[in-house]
Amino acid sequence: MSLFFRMIGFLAICCLLMLPVQGAEQGSAGRIEQARTFIEQLDRGEAVQAVQEFDAVMAKALSAERLQALWVALEQQHGAFQKILSTRVETKAPYEIVLVSCQFEKNRVMARVVYAKDNLISGLFFKPDGEYQRPGYVDPRKFTEEPVVIGKGLWELPGTLSLPVGEGPFPAVILVHGSGPQDRNETVGPNQPFKDLAQGLASRGIAVLRYDKRTYHHRLKMALLSQRIKVREETVEDAALAVQRLAGDPRIDPQRIVVLGHSLGGYLLPRIAAESKDVAGLISLAGSVRPLEDLILDQTRYLVQLDGKVTSEEQAQLDALAVQVERVRSTELNESVSAVDLPLGVSASYWLDLRGYQPAQAARTLSQPLLILQGERDYQVTMEDFRLWKEALAEREDVRLRSYPGLNHLLMVGEGKSLPAEYLVPGHVSEKVIQDITDWVKALRPL
Repeated sequence: MSLFFRMIGFLAICCLLMLPVQGAEQGSAGRIEQARTFIEQLDRGEAVQAVQEFDAVMAKALSAERLQALWVALEQQHGAFQKILSTRVETKAPYEIVLVSCQFEKNRVMARVVYAKDNLISGLFFKPDGEYQRPGYVDPRKFTEEPVVIGKGLWELPGTLSLPVGEGPFPAVILVHGSGPQDRNETVGPNQPFKDLAQGLASRGIAVLRYDKRTYHHRLKMALLSQRIKVREETVEDAALAVQRLAGDPRIDPQRIVVLGHSLGGYLLPRIAAESKDVAGLISLAGSVRPLEDLILDQTRYLVQLDGKVTSEEQAQLDALAVQVERVRSTELNESVSAVDLPLGVSASYWLDLRGYQPAQAARTLSQPLLILQGERDYQVTMEDFRLWKEALAEREDVRLRSYPGLNHLLMVGEGKSLPAEYLVPGHVSEKVIQDITDWVKALRPL
């Protein structure tokens, strides 16, 4: 992720590709042919040949083995590849993006192959060919959606309220993002997990508020203030303002407002609860428990070891990161330490703000009931975090914990070892997760 705790490795490429494309043109016939050949190589199982077209960054992020695994995952999701339907080129200087519409047995999928000036591939992802496809568990007849604004003044944030059809007031859930600049749908490649959650819950009689994160909507202002920003400015304050916004809406039951935090949002639930008296319940969705610097180091180790070997260059990067992590842990850390010398270029004030913070321990004294949900295939926030939640909250009778064997960090289904590339495969939040949240919220006692 970007300004703050970023996803590592291949997701950085996804973020590049999610930028809006300015204009479209027919483009280079040569690059179109290159892209067609690339897709045909994947279909023939020739990933080793296909990666020869990658630039240095892509080659580092996506080995031949991982690329082939991505293609296999696409066919598991959409059926066997059948043919290329069409191609076109879009330009976003200095890149040209070849869009290849691919017909699979069940669906059409659009491949976006990004070329730099050197004619090498510098980015890649796949998405359904067309608009966002809502999951089968969403019934658009059962809810409406309307624009809302969170906060006021310089830090206003646009959002969407999904409201069930019928007589209120309704119980409500507020969705709080993971790390980095995130839109209201928490878009990752072709996936929109917050949209799945919002519309899935609204189809079941629960109002849901989602909004663009401050580091997304006010990216430039946040960057200018990056040396002073802490998690309150990044996440906590806006979540509390969202609670306040719903508590004043007559269509919402102010006694049954729940905050759902994903990843970093789950990690910060105790701080959000401390800032808002109107929270009736808390849901952690793949919420981390361990210190963020430990997660960064563990995630990096996981990713560089995926192919079964660690190059000398990768080891040097790991060693450098380990030094930065030790600097965060050091009692000598102070605000004069440069962000350049700290993990991911995040300021010392941010790390100092989180020093000693233990969310699972903090949650022991919260008055609100908790629901802790975790995907067992998640490599970013792992079953170790889930174990720590369970251990810390063992004496609380109003806490429910549940893990899901087949789900990843986005609470989407997959198989085998979790890979960053699977985030590029279109999917949806598991319906079982939607139903478990629904049942828990509807059984929640009012404040």
